[in-house]
Amino acid sequence: MGASLDLPNKKKEIEKLEKEMSKSDFWEDIERAQQIGQKNKELQSIIEQHQDLQEKKEDIEVLIQLTLEENDSSMLGDIRSGMKELRQEIESFKLQTLLKGDYDHSNAILAFHAGAGGTEAQDWVEMLLRMYIRWAEQHDYRVKTLDYLAGDDAGVKSATILVSGLNAYGFLKSEKGVHRLVRISPFDTSGRRHTSFASLDVMPEIDEEVEVDIRNEDLKIDTYRSGGAGGQHVNTTDSAIRITHLPTGIVVQCQNERSQHLNKEVAMKMLKSKLIELKESEQKEKIEDLKGEYNQIAWGSQIRSYVFHPYNMVKDHRTSVEVGNIQAVMDGEIDEFIHAYLKAN
Repeated sequence: MGASLDLPNKKKEIEKLEKEMSKSDFWEDIERAQQIGQKNKELQSIIEQHQDLQEKKEDIEVLIQLTLEENDSSMLGDIRSGMKELRQEIESFKLQTLLKGDYDHSNAILAFHAGAGGTEAQDWVEMLLRMYIRWAEQHDYRVKTLDYLAGDDAGVKSATILVSGLNAYGFLKSEKGVHRLVRISPFDTSGRRHTSFASLDVMPEIDEEVEVDIRNEDLKIDTYRSGGAGGQHVNTTDSAIRITHLPTGIVVQCQNERSQHLNKEVAMKMLKSKLIELKESEQKEKIEDLKGEYNQIAWGSQIRSYVFHPYNMVKDHRTSVEVGNIQAVMDGEIDEFIHAYLKAN
């Protein structure tokens, strides 16, 4: 595991970052300083986790040796529980070594969209949005809302969030696709069962240093009045930005920053991320090779079903993993699905 993580090079990188952090002008560029500080923290975390596992393994080996030398079975319970805990921690940590994609260690941008079905589908988007925010909080990731369009009567029509932290994209890329809900709708006075769909798009946040060649003539930029909460400024100025990439049909938008300029900056970053992710998935060498209409997700290709009625179950259609505790899943406990997908791939 240590070899796979390339720990010697990570230690060298930490030394380099700490030299940078010790410079007198380090905090003059606050945004860059924060990025370097975060990177250093993430690398330190990997080394500390590996060291912690190593120490726990050595502690168990000492207990085994003592048991054998003294022919004393009283410590067997501690050895068994220690082994079980160590196996679980190694399994969790090992998943990080599976994240070898170019952008797996990056932050993740999640874009939610309601399918056909009006209020019921919009309520489903709000439930999914909450589920992923809860998952992020449980893993000490930071969440920032980039765009939010409330539903007509309830729920959310569409939303985009940024999940920041080490391996956020590597873990969350497995969640891209259509999510299907089956339940008795609280919005149906007849108490009938409804099936609703919501799509989730997942993109890596691309660093400023990554060059993405986007031609101005390929962009259509619209401004509009923000519709979400955010105070007088947000609601009364045309500060929201929508950018359409004409060759692919990709649309990104941002309305939650303080000014039109900042909204445009974030929207362009989202577009770069989507183009890079699409280029990787289509195995194209250049952005220019991406042509034609970009259809985000076909409604028939759901990756997971969440059934509240006539029984409780969440089933992933790609890995066949099933979980009966649907409330725990909706509270963010989705690691079982994510881990199964990573292992299968």
